[in-house]
Amino acid sequence: QVQLVESGGGLVQAGGSLRLSCAASGRTFSRYTMGWFRQAPGKEREFVAARSSGGVRTYYADFVKGRFTISRDNAKNTVYLQMNSLKPEDTAVYYCAAALSIPTMYRKDEYDYWGQGTQVTVSS
Repeated sequence: QVQLVESGGGLVQAGGSLRLSCAASGRTFSRYTMGWFRQAPGKEREFVAARSSGGVRTYYADFVKGRFTISRDNAKNTVYLQMNSLKPEDTAVYYCAAALSIPTMYRKDEYDYWGQGTQVTVSS
């Protein structure tokens, strides 16, 4: 079992930055691919970014490339999402997720564990 707790969300103006954190329980964090997803009101949950268990592979949704960076600190059992140049359309609840076996890295159904989410609101 892995428990995930997100933090770092909040209200920011367009063009600003936020860094989300996701702290994981358990001693096997380094074995998991970690991903970030988001869900805006009335929309499907969508993939944002993921980083492989070894930290070598990363994958980003096209709409965040060049603006968001996913990183992980296996010693702290934590994954981060640095979000720069935020836009109002980035407003959503952001979720982190963990997966042991993950062929694509961007499919929701490949992830085994989910956090409760943290709200990010970007004002124009």
